[in-house]
Amino acid sequence: MKKLVLLVACAIAFAACDNLERKNKQLQEQNDSLQIALTQSNAELEQFMGTFSEIQEGFRLITEAEGRINAQREGVISSVDQVKADMEFIAQKMKSNREQITQLQQKLKNSNNASAQLKKTLEQLTAQLVEKSQQIEALQADLAARNIRIATLDETVAGLRADSLAKERTLDAQDKALNTAWFVYGTKKELKEQKILQKGDVLQNDDFNKDYFTQIDIRKDTEFKLYSKSAKLLTTHPEGSYILTKDSKGQYILRITDPTRFWSVSRYLVIQVRV
Repeated sequence: MKKLVLLVACAIAFAACDNLERKNKQLQEQNDSLQIALTQSNAELEQFMGTFSEIQEGFRLITEAEGRINAQREGVISSVDQVKADMEFIAQKMKSNREQITQLQQKLKNSNNASAQLKKTLEQLTAQLVEKSQQIEALQADLAARNIRIATLDETVAGLRADSLAKERTLDAQDKALNTAWFVYGTKKELKEQKILQKGDVLQNDDFNKDYFTQIDIRKDTEFKLYSKSAKLLTTHPEGSYILTKDSKGQYILRITDPTRFWSVSRYLVIQVRV
């Protein structure tokens, strides 16, 4: 009996040791994975900060070159070759900074380290690039008036203009998308025919006819005439963010009083009416 108890105790001890060893191994593997992730994260952050420093240094050198040119402009330009050399240098640095900023924008977009501070720093560098390009454009125009033209700088300024225009178009598109919603009203039969209403549920899946909706701008479109004496909102919108009133003919009008809250739940507005 004592031998049996001893054997059982030994078996339990071995099992406990085995479980402990497995758990230790798992913990070690997790620790190794975290250490690798941390090392990669730190390396990426160091790379970001290194590039930020390079861009800032580029702007500093550009400002120095501008200072040398401005010093000559205030008097008489004694060395056209030196001015051209400085402007060529500015063009190269501006091109380099522009390329590095574009690369950083892409890296931050795909990075897990895209903190608010990094994004803010990149936005500041981008704004600095735009401001500096405007200064250089003015400088280039002044030199052109003195018959000093630098082709390389013309190309750089043109590239910066194109980037600025493309950015404006992107921001406009993003702004439009952020403020876009879709509206439709119709009878129960009409909504069913367009699969907007199925088995008593509205917009149950993506099978509905999207072309049946009217695209609207939530900043501008806040009033909708429904041309019916019966109206019911089928999509969900917070109470207190809209009112249903009647016109002189007793037909309903939907007025959105708080657009931000109204569209916070759904960007689709479906209203069922009766003829």
